Amino acid sequence: MWRIPKWKLSNFRRELVLFVAYPLFAIVMVFLWICPFSIRKKLNTIAGKIYYKYGHKARATALDNIAKAYNDLSPTEVENMAKAVFNNVASAFLDFFSFVYVNNKKHYFKYIEVEGEDNLRRAYDKGKGVICLIPHISSWELSAVTPPMLGYPTVAASKPIKGFLVQKTMVWFRRRRGMINFDRDGSYKKLVSSLKEGKCLILMIDQDTSVKSCFVDFFGRKTFTPLGASRLALDTDAAIVPMAIKQLDVKKYKFTILPELPTVRTDNREEDMITNTQNQSNVIEGIIRKNPTQWVWMHQRWKTSPPENEG
Repeated sequence: MWRIPKWKLSNFRRELVLFVAYPLFAIVMVFLWICPFSIRKKLNTIAGKIYYKYGHKARATALDNIAKAYNDLSPTEVENMAKAVFNNVASAFLDFFSFVYVNNKKHYFKYIEVEGEDNLRRAYDKGKGVICLIPHISSWELSAVTPPMLGYPTVAASKPIKGFLVQKTMVWFRRRRGMINFDRDGSYKKLVSSLKEGKCLILMIDQDTSVKSCFVDFFGRKTFTPLGASRLALDTDAAIVPMAIKQLDVKKYKFTILPELPTVRTDNREEDMITNTQNQSNVIEGIIRKNPTQWVWMHQRWKTSPPENEG
C-alpha cells in the first residue's frame, strides 16, 4: 500500500484551503475598494491588534528582533514598538488591496507622492539598466510597481506566493501596472538580459533567504544578506538606486528615490561583492531607522548564524 509523502499532503491541504478561501479573498478586496475612509482607519487598528494577538510566532520574532536591534529600549518600549509595527504592516496590507485596481497614472499618483525621480532618470539614461534596491518597508508591493507606473520598463523575480490563485492574481496586479514578473528560481540569465536591455529590476536584499548570500553588518549584528544586487551590478554595469515607500495615512504614501549607490570594482571580485553588499545594507538600515515601525520585524532576519557562532 502506497502513501502520499507528508510534505506533499500538507502542501495539497494548504492549496485546497487557499483555493476554497479565494472567493472570500475577492470579497474582501471589493469591500476595501468601496470602504469609507473613516471605517478603513478603524479597520487598520483592529487588524493590527488581531495580528499582534494571534500571530504568535510573528509576534515572538518581532519582539526578539527589535530587542536585538535596539538594545537600549526597555521591554515595554520594545512591546510598544512591536505593536506599532503590526498595526502599520496590517494597514499597508489593507491599503494595497484597497486600490490595487488603480492603474491609471493620474489616479495612482494622487495617492503616491514621488520624491527624487531625477535620481532614477539619470541612472536609467545611462542605458545599462537600473537595480532598484527596495526594502520590505510599508507597502513594498507599491514600491515595486511605482517605477513602471512612472514609465520605466521594469522586471522582477519573486518566489511564488502560496495559493496558486492568489499567485496568479498578484502577478496580474503587477503586470497591469507595467511590471514583468519572473519566477525567482533559475531567473538569473533573464535578469542579466533585462538589465543589458536597459530595464529596471526590482530587488530586495533585506531578508534571510536561500539565495547566495554573505555576512555583513546590519543593526550591529552579522547578518546573512543576499549578494544578488552586487553580483548583477558587477556582471552588467547596471546602476544601483535605493528607493523606499513610507505610509503617511490611509491611501497616502511618499515614495523616495535616493541617489545612485556607487559600485566598488577592483581585481578581487569576491571582496567587491561583500563590500558592495555591505554598502547596500548600510543604506537600507538608514532607511529603516528613519521609519522603524514600518519595516517587517516579524521576519527572521537573523535566522542564519555566522560560522564562528556554530557549535
